[in-house]
Amino acid sequence: MDDTTGHPDSGGARTCAGALAEDLGWGLGTVFRAYVTATHAALADLPGGPRGYQVLAAAAQSTVGSQLALAQHLGVDRTVMTYLLDNLEQAGLIERRPDPADRRARRILATERGAELLATLDDRLRAAEAELLAPLDAGARETFRAQVRVLATRIDALDPVGNPCGLVDGVGAELPGPRPPRPARTR
Repeated sequence: MDDTTGHPDSGGARTCAGALAEDLGWGLGTVFRAYVTATHAALADLPGGPRGYQVLAAAAQSTVGSQLALAQHLGVDRTVMTYLLDNLEQAGLIERRPDPADRRARRILATERGAELLATLDDRLRAAEAELLAPLDAGARETFRAQVRVLATRIDALDPVGNPCGLVDGVGAELPGPRPPRPARTR
């Protein structure tokens, strides 16, 4: 077993993972891919998956009042938001109530069933994150989370994302693939 890659010994030849071990883009992409896979699995039975989770969490916290404000806050197209809310409402997880301040607007609120499911989903997400970060000890996990928060906050302040949902879709196309092998050096 090769101690540097965790893969079977390749007889001295560097594996692709070993060759890319120092590549930040490869590392970030690999961790992100594992995170997306784990979170999609944790949210698989929720209408709308991760977007449905964001809507349900916002509705439970009453952080964004109207349907339009929620769509803008999450960077979701209004039409897509309508279908997403319809699905969550049909599942009995949210309800739309008239806004007392504006009869044309609808406030989005989590139902009791939605709040209970949200607690279950939060547990699933914590378990998925714990599994992803399991190779790190407790101190390293906290340091990793803190450093990611620092970077994300700084980057978002410098270059805010108008559509966070669209960002995830676009990232997949932009992740670097493995580099072609370098020609062997001749002496």
